[in-house]
Amino acid sequence: MAITGNGSLTISLSVFVISAAFLLKGAAETLSVEGQNLGTDNVSVIEGEMATISCRVKNNDDSVIQLLNPNRQTIYFRDVRPLKDSRFQLVNFSDNELRVSLSNVSLSDEGRYVCQLYTDPPQEAYADITVLVPPGSPIMDSREDVVSEGNETELTCTAMGSKPAASIRWMKGEQELTGEMTVDETYDRMFTVTSRLRLIVSKEDDGKPVSCIIDHPAVKDLRAQRYLEVLYQPEVKIVQAFPEGLTREGENLELTCIAKGKPQPYQISWLRVDDDVPSHTVITGSDLFIENLNKSYNGTYRCVASNTVGDAYDDYILFVYDAPTTIPTPTTLNLDNTQDSRAGEGAPQKIDHAVIGGVVAVVMFAILCALIVLGRYFARHKGIRAHLGPLAVTMLPLA
Repeated sequence: MAITGNGSLTISLSVFVISAAFLLKGAAETLSVEGQNLGTDNVSVIEGEMATISCRVKNNDDSVIQLLNPNRQTIYFRDVRPLKDSRFQLVNFSDNELRVSLSNVSLSDEGRYVCQLYTDPPQEAYADITVLVPPGSPIMDSREDVVSEGNETELTCTAMGSKPAASIRWMKGEQELTGEMTVDETYDRMFTVTSRLRLIVSKEDDGKPVSCIIDHPAVKDLRAQRYLEVLYQPEVKIVQAFPEGLTREGENLELTCIAKGKPQPYQISWLRVDDDVPSHTVITGSDLFIENLNKSYNGTYRCVASNTVGDAYDDYILFVYDAPTTIPTPTTLNLDNTQDSRAGEGAPQKIDHAVIGGVVAVVMFAILCALIVLGRYFARHKGIRAHLGPLAVTMLPLA
């Protein structure tokens, strides 16, 4: 049969008539007729990408397969495409399968597609196409750029224009945190999600990264990140630079005050608690120097550091010992971290071997002197006995 210029119209009308006849028979679910099974799968596709619909037939007896769009328009009748949409392309056609691709998918393509098998009664199987729209890059903001320790700050993260709605997670370093999430649906079935995170910061949080992570089936590893900037008051520590051990009369004392904070301390000052510092004390910035110590200098010396967040201090207790006569014990720290030049007092002291040697020498000298005196005494009496003879025997007891 020859096909005139109206051939395509004739085919379209024929397809429409045949389709209408089958629809009048009320085929609405997937049926199994004489061992023939029609099947398909749902499809999820990202907007702008390609979707593939496969109508599969098991044990086909040469029945005709066709694919309809959500408006029940025929996309493919066997291997012929009546629909004037070139985005639909035939991938495979055989007695057992009709496979069609749809390129550059848009939201308007979403819906239920129908695989239809011309049997008696006809069979239908349904493939739902779901179009996924990934959110744009997350927008992260904070209530303030810089926050002082102990205060609360708030961060927000927004994921716009997604389908379905995205979810948002928070991470501070390696710690997962929970925010408060709100979801708004727009007129075009798109969603905007906002999450708010409130947290109280400490000085340990300074420089830590805070990330909001977007979870969505259309995208992976989508996140935004900010680093916390936390201001905190100074940390102060006094270091005894000289001497290395106990402080004794006549020696010099040098202390250094180490202070760190954010921002850096703008002022470091020294004072003596409950008294004035010695008149000849030399203070140069963070260093304090006292020469020729004596016991009147005993007391607590304090270093105070200040920045815009607050003040902090550390104490050093000075105790001046007598000039060294024994080997001093090493300095140890007390329990409250306040440095004390008396450290080690009350602990068992090491024996001074020089003193012991002196005592031993004196004892030995005394013994030696006693032996000399006794020797002379006995020598003298021996000489008298020899001179007097028998008379000495009777005279000696009288002595």
